[in-house]
Amino acid sequence: MTPQEFDEAESYWTSREAESKRMPEGELRAAIEAFLASHNTCALACGAGDFVRCTPLEYAYRDGAFWIFSEGGLKFRALRRNANVSLAVFEPYSGFGKLESAQVTGTAAIVDPDDPAFARAAAEKGIPVDMLARMRSRLHLIKVAPSRIDYLCSALKAQGYDPRQWLEP
Repeated sequence: MTPQEFDEAESYWTSREAESKRMPEGELRAAIEAFLASHNTCALACGAGDFVRCTPLEYAYRDGAFWIFSEGGLKFRALRRNANVSLAVFEPYSGFGKLESAQVTGTAAIVDPDDPAFARAAAEKGIPVDMLARMRSRLHLIKVAPSRIDYLCSALKAQGYDPRQWLEP
């Protein structure tokens, strides 16, 4: 591809945003939150320098953030150097007119085990706090705070909206 072709491909969706039929923000936020709350698995992508990693992980979505427990792994190589992440949540493909997904851009932070948010996330996951201390491998809690969520939902077209919407929380 030429540089111009890359530029055109890169701007394909963003160039259409100004003309798209937007869903009211409150309705969009509710639709996105319902979608994210009805799922529990994401693909978390992170990178630093020439190292990139995309990891399927279980998450909980609450208080406008993703809460992800992890025992460790190579994703921490990237997270140490770069807090900027992307994650995706999606329905299995079952036809072009049945698409639904959320692509999230945001920042990741490692929650300290002494932070009350860590204990709350563990409790919501059904992990007793005293059990955390006895676990052989230490659990880490990653909090992803979204800066933008791109939501694709084919069903929005029937409601008169463009199927691709975005929210900047």
